Amino acid sequence: MKLRDIAHSRTGDKGNISNISLIVYKAEDYQIIKEKVTSEKVKEWFKDIVHGEVIRYELPKLKAFNFVMYNALGGGVTRSLSLDMHGKSLSSALLEMEIDG
Repeated sequence: MKLRDIAHSRTGDKGNISNISLIVYKAEDYQIIKEKVTSEKVKEWFKDIVHGEVIRYELPKLKAFNFVMYNALGGGVTRSLSLDMHGKSLSSALLEMEIDG
């Protein structure tokens, strides 16, 4: 299944750091994402654009995760030549990730 089947996402940015939240629709799916969507897997998923560390923060009371990806936006908004300088489409890209359910 794709992550979009069990979660939604939002993206933010600060300089060259992208921040992606992943929020499950149903509480029972939190554990699946906790096991399957690691920092390492997210870094591998975005290997072409994330050149720094990826840190996953767990928010169990909100049934959500926050992934902070360093050196991910081509230098940041004022330096990037990307069409999506803020990285807003990264949340949609993460939701395309396939996991075993």
